[in-house]
Amino acid sequence: MPLPTPLLEAQLSELTLHRQGKVRDIYEVGKVLLMVATDRISAFDFVLGSGIPDKGKVLTQLSAFWFDRTRDIVGNHVVETDVHRYPAQLEKHADTLVGRSMLVHKTTPVPVECVARGYLSGSGWADYCATGAVCGVRLPSGLKQSERLPEPIFTPASKAISGHDINISEAEAANLIGGPLLKKLRSLTMALYAQGAAHANDCGIVLADTKFEFGLTSDKRILLIDEVMTPDSSRYWPKDEYRPGRAQPSFDKQFVRDYLEQIHWNKRPPVPSLPDDVVTSTRAKYIEAFRRLTGRDLN
Repeated sequence: MPLPTPLLEAQLSELTLHRQGKVRDIYEVGKVLLMVATDRISAFDFVLGSGIPDKGKVLTQLSAFWFDRTRDIVGNHVVETDVHRYPAQLEKHADTLVGRSMLVHKTTPVPVECVARGYLSGSGWADYCATGAVCGVRLPSGLKQSERLPEPIFTPASKAISGHDINISEAEAANLIGGPLLKKLRSLTMALYAQGAAHANDCGIVLADTKFEFGLTSDKRILLIDEVMTPDSSRYWPKDEYRPGRAQPSFDKQFVRDYLEQIHWNKRPPVPSLPDDVVTSTRAKYIEAFRRLTGRDLN
């Protein structure tokens, strides 16, 4: 059975485009925003020439799942996810928007990404090898790659102009947004991670690390925004295959990154497209993560 055609751009030309990210197209709809998750996929800070069919639906529906489960910890920006309850002007786009969009409150995004790490992997592993610490957090010596940390740590990040995440210390983050706000975000981040990691564990999945984004309303309330504990913003590993001391198989872009390294792409334009087998395998991993975490099929 052929795969669905990936949605690479929302193309809602009559609406005002608020912002276009690597994956999401965000539009102005009156006093709220319409956030549409496309099937674009990025690697090494570039959006690739191929999309992953249904990836945007996985990101949206899994985020909605987590937004609902974590509202007792912090409020979030979701206004509506049912396209049949969207404003009438969006009705003609229902087929495009269903399952991959949500109406959200406008906020002022906090310019610090809040990362929780329970395992030593990715840039954290590289930092540890070089300095014995991750974002200024000193760790015990002799830890292995992918090893579970004695306790989860908070490691903020900022975005460079290119959009790439830059690890920073808590002191640097406090200089950017102020100590009191950072303290609140740190507490929320660790509470969110604890709940997510516990649920994932029950589903046979290790949530190694994840990043959260927060926004401030006009009356300075903190809301959880963007996406939550998706394969794009998190490192998910199958628990039955977890072995410390090596890189782990994962529910994310692993097939994409492996392919790009295999073809020795120089990580500069022009961007490559992906072969069908890489697209199919990557799509399957995203959908498997969704099914295991939510206990249901993708809408």
